[in-house]
Amino acid sequence: MNLDLTDKTALVCGSTQGLGLASAIELALLGCRVVLLARNDHKLNDTLKLLDHSKGQQHDYLVADFADPHAVKSVIDSYTKTNSIHILVNNTGGPPGGAALTARAEDFMTAFNNHLINNHNLTLAVVPGMKEAGFGRIINIISTSVKNPIAGLGVSNTIRAAVANWAKTLATELGPFGITVNNVLPGFTKTVRADYVISSKAKAANVSEDEIMTQLVSEIPVGRIGKPEELGAAVAFLCSPAAAYINGINLPVDGGRLGCL
Repeated sequence: MNLDLTDKTALVCGSTQGLGLASAIELALLGCRVVLLARNDHKLNDTLKLLDHSKGQQHDYLVADFADPHAVKSVIDSYTKTNSIHILVNNTGGPPGGAALTARAEDFMTAFNNHLINNHNLTLAVVPGMKEAGFGRIINIISTSVKNPIAGLGVSNTIRAAVANWAKTLATELGPFGITVNNVLPGFTKTVRADYVISSKAKAANVSEDEIMTQLVSEIPVGRIGKPEELGAAVAFLCSPAAAYINGINLPVDGGRLGCL
């Protein structure tokens, strides 16, 4: 099985913690040169030290805040003038929780810009280089809510579904150029986002976080929540040459929790 990503460059968003960091680490282990993208210069510099460079990779980072799509676009447009990106991992922290009916119109617009518009601008910037190389991988880390909406995450459910359908459309358009587009759907994984969801559920139900955790684990066939590196491994595989014929899918990494296929 060919998992070698030597001589490939990956741009990984939200890569100083959680699932973005885990994906960056796994890609570097396959020989990939990794360009980190996040908003904190200090954290980005520290994260570079965590990446494997045994195949001579010279990793790098870009600084931009996803709350400002214009800044993200400016940074990536400038970078791709002189650099090619072969792999794009779109990953952004989820919108605040709450019922859809209590959300303001501005909440949906903010989430739409943070997720879909940023993803689209990044994609527009990197696709020319992918086409020239005849190789491209676009991975969107979204949520199992794409298949089954999660109670209490009204804005997130809505916007994640939009991203999934945008990605499926791109998979059809870009497939002829050797570029695949896939979505990875994390279930409950040990991240800051998961801690937030658990805390919110506990407050809403007026119970302890331990009770919520016990309830969540009871719904997962493998009997535990996921580890970030398990999600990162799935991302890295989909980016590899071995996954060249996998295109346009939603891949749950959730321990079997989803009740649908």
